[in-house]
This record gives sequence, C-alpha cells and structure tokens, in this order.
Amino acid sequence: MNCETCQLKELVVVPTEIQDVLRCILHTIIFHRALGLVRPKDVECEHFELTYVSCLPYNRSYLSYEKIDQFIGWVEKHPNRKCQVCLSFYEVKNKHATWFGNKIERLYWEQWYINLHVLNPKSHGKSHYTKAPVSTGGKNASEESSSRHAALESSLCEVLFQIIRFADEKKDHIPTVQNSEIISFPFGISTPSSSDSSFGWHADVLKRMLQTGHPSMLS
Repeated sequence: MNCETCQLKELVVVPTEIQDVLRCILHTIIFHRALGLVRPKDVECEHFELTYVSCLPYNRSYLSYEKIDQFIGWVEKHPNRKCQVCLSFYEVKNKHATWFGNKIERLYWEQWYINLHVLNPKSHGKSHYTKAPVSTGGKNASEESSSRHAALESSLCEVLFQIIRFADEKKDHIPTVQNSEIISFPFGISTPSSSDSSFGWHADVLKRMLQTGHPSMLS
C-alpha cells in the first residue's frame, strides 16, 4: 500500500504554546480527512487570533488531548529540543490465523509529521499569552517575546494552508470507504516517550524502521 507522508513546516514554540498549536494542527488534519457526514464546530485558539474546525466527538478528542499531555510531559523533561509528533491514518487487516490466534495488521496510508522546536522557557521568558502580550520583564524582553509570538502565529497559518493544499492534492492513495462513520479510518498519534534515548525520538523511529523494514509500518 502506498503511504503518503507530509512533513509540516517546523514551528518554534515555548511549552505554554504547545497545547494550542497541536490541537489546532491535529484537528485541522483530521477534519480534512473526515470522509463521513460531519458536524463541524469552530474552535478559537487560546493564544492566537486563529480559528480552526473540529469534527471529533468528545471521546475521540479526549484521546488526542491525552497524547498532547503526554508530549508536554516529555518536553518538560527534555527542554530545548527539536521533536516530532506523528499523526497516522491506517486500515486494519486480519492476517491468516495461526496457532497463536488472529494477527491484526495496520496498513498505513498517510502520515503527517508535525515538527516542533521547543525553546527553553528560561531563556525566552514564560509566554502566558491570552491573545494579548504580557510583559516578561523589561521593554526589550516584552518586545522580543511579542515578536516571536507574532512570527509563530504567522508560521502556524502557513502550516494550516500547507495541510489544506496537501489534503486537496493527495487523494488517490485514500482507501475505499467501508463505513458511514464520521472518521472513516482509524488513526494514531505518536509522540516521543519518556524512555527515548538522548538522541531523541528520531533514534526510536530508526529502531522501529530497522525492526519492520518499512517506515509505513510504524505503530
């Protein structure tokens, strides 16, 4: 199966902005791959002058938020790092039964890589934006923080348009829809784990690739 991948533009963030950024990006991707009858809901970003669309029921949104919380916990232990969050869509196939029971295989058909450079808040001030910049100690520090935040908001807009373009241009690889669910295919969110080595999540991805022999089979 052909697995399309999209590497999104890297975003430079501080830890307090991660939740807003990831929710915005993940919901936007999922909305553009929701092939069922959706009931879209506009959601305003807490830290940015941006609105995105959500179509996930609460129980599915809760699972994605749980993954975001896990990622934020990892960032707190590994500050000032470049890292990735991967959203994967897949089909589930039952392989031939064996003595050990039925084996389930995930066939990945699309993966989105969200690239973040998480800055150390001690070096760049603690950004507590509620759509209005707050001074973080001195005019220069406040101006620098405001400028960085404005640049992030602009970059986040670029990422949203990148998602829309990719979703619109890449459609031939999408499997045939077999149900009437809002989210027609299962998806998974992969984040770095607390057990990753000092080389970061890329080392873990490389290890999985060596084990599976093909990047589209990452779980």
